[in-house]
Amino acid sequence: MHTQTVLITLLLYKLLLLGIGLWAQRRTRSNSDFFLGGRNLGPVVAAISYGASSASAWTLLGMSGAAYVMGPAALWLAAGAVTGCAVAWLWIAPRLMVHSRERNQLTLTEFLAEGASPRRARQITLAASAIILFSFIFYISSQFQGAGNTFATTFALPSAESIALGGLIIVAYTLLGGFWAASLTDTLQGGLMLMAAILLPAVAWHAAGGSEGIRLSLIISDLSLAMQFTAGNFGLSAVGFVVGGLAVGVGAYGQPHLLNRFMALRDARALRQAQVISIVWFALVFGGMFLLGLLGRILLPGVSDPESIFFLLTSELLPPVLGAVLLAAVLSAIMSTADSMLLVAASCVSHDLGLARRFPGHTLWISRLAMLLVALLAIALAIGLPSSIFQRVLFAWVAIGSAFGPILFLRLAGVPLTGEGVLTAILTGFTSAVALYLLPNTPGDIAERVLPFTFAICALFTMRERGVPVSVAGEQMR
Repeated sequence: MHTQTVLITLLLYKLLLLGIGLWAQRRTRSNSDFFLGGRNLGPVVAAISYGASSASAWTLLGMSGAAYVMGPAALWLAAGAVTGCAVAWLWIAPRLMVHSRERNQLTLTEFLAEGASPRRARQITLAASAIILFSFIFYISSQFQGAGNTFATTFALPSAESIALGGLIIVAYTLLGGFWAASLTDTLQGGLMLMAAILLPAVAWHAAGGSEGIRLSLIISDLSLAMQFTAGNFGLSAVGFVVGGLAVGVGAYGQPHLLNRFMALRDARALRQAQVISIVWFALVFGGMFLLGLLGRILLPGVSDPESIFFLLTSELLPPVLGAVLLAAVLSAIMSTADSMLLVAASCVSHDLGLARRFPGHTLWISRLAMLLVALLAIALAIGLPSSIFQRVLFAWVAIGSAFGPILFLRLAGVPLTGEGVLTAILTGFTSAVALYLLPNTPGDIAERVLPFTFAICALFTMRERGVPVSVAGEQMR
């Protein structure tokens, strides 16, 4: 009966998403509509779709799993994500909204190449597009893998078929309605994620016996030493662990699928409202999943796959109908990131690399075809090279954030940059992120999360324009 209830709920939910895609298709008549919704995004849709696109499967599954393994030490990951959201909305958003609108920029790649000579701009565009496509295929594959895990866990389907089914559902409605479909469905999905992040931890808290029951459980099970805020690190190692956890939010500053929400905002009033909504949403969702992981250690010790703790607690603690809704919330987290990333990947191929210009009159079809090809590659990667959702997401997150975030900060601050400096910073941030990812971990992964961003900033300052005063934010590079 439980499986039947889940199946009916998910079927109705998917039909609703496809209906939104069909509705949004009527509002999508140009590349500007397809990639930025005509720059007419309201505050609620902008804020919640940003949160849902940023959070993804690694929040509901990865964050709760990390807290299950790390204990209170995972708090720094949650705090870093919330801090990253606050900085992005309060500092980057108002500047990027004005800057991109004044220059009619549709993509982050156009922003990066701004002001450079034609030859250097082409090199920047190629480098940025290649990095986005490479990283996003890994990132999207993790979302498809999360969708596949949900189907496989719920319906006992084979893994490969589950991944393919989850991926194709995501592709279907995004192909139809582009940015409007992605933003509206992300808003719906973000609401489901928020409900899950409040409801399930509250039920788990009650099941664990409240604060007194949790305290006694920790004493009896002798978890107190394992549940330290620095994961057993001391001195400089403890500082490195904390900073590394907080630095997880740095990656948000360069993510194209998040920054396009700022570029699509309707006006300054919508921006101010969206700032509050988004930060509150982040705090509740990440805080809820952190708490759920801690409670899972008490209620279900010894789980072999920590990233399944969300599913296990849902099955143990909730009636079938509510459990079905929360499973839909997991799929929501997955879809809300994958659809936005598919749009950015399509914009790289069709708009930034100029493929659509070679087929005048067919730009939307070229964009949709590019999206489909990227999706098929991501599905193949998820099936052929399965990996931890948490690790795969963090790799792509850090690599893109290190490549583009420093340029975004300095240009919006009015620091005069050169085309050579921008290209060097992109390559430095990305390659150092990949290299450090392949090396042994440091406490809190501080080297992997902080050093690439720092190296890229150093490259920009070393190669910046000399003798040119720092301008007001948004001035073009001379």
